[in-house]
Amino acid sequence: MSAIEIARQDLSISQLRAEAARTADAKQARRILAIAMVLDGHSRLLAAQASAMDRQTLRDWMHRYNADGLAGLADRPGLGVSLVWPKPSGAKWRSGWKDGPDLKTDGVVRWRCADLRDRIAAKFNGSASLSVQVGTALEP
Repeated sequence: MSAIEIARQDLSISQLRAEAARTADAKQARRILAIAMVLDGHSRLLAAQASAMDRQTLRDWMHRYNADGLAGLADRPGLGVSLVWPKPSGAKWRSGWKDGPDLKTDGVVRWRCADLRDRIAAKFNGSASLSVQVGTALEP
């Protein structure tokens, strides 16, 4: 199996370094610098180590750079978790969840699914449940 090559030539090594300096995302900057090091002739192992990743991870980022350019080196938002609220009072529970817990009354500093499940079960005498759908966008 041959090593992946960086196919994109739209930015020079110095332009890549300038882009890394401009970005506010430190992870993306490290990835850009790793790509620049490889283009500059450094070994992939050295470029990966200098950028705090392993060689396989650098290889994956090289694939994304080849496909999408600098935008491919940015983190993509995760799928998150979506909560399905019980009816008929789902709107009340949604707003309470978005506002966050109160340490004095709720006993927690941030909501976990288990905390919400227990609160909903107590409110509805155990007759309602909270289901979590993984792989859908997180509600704002």
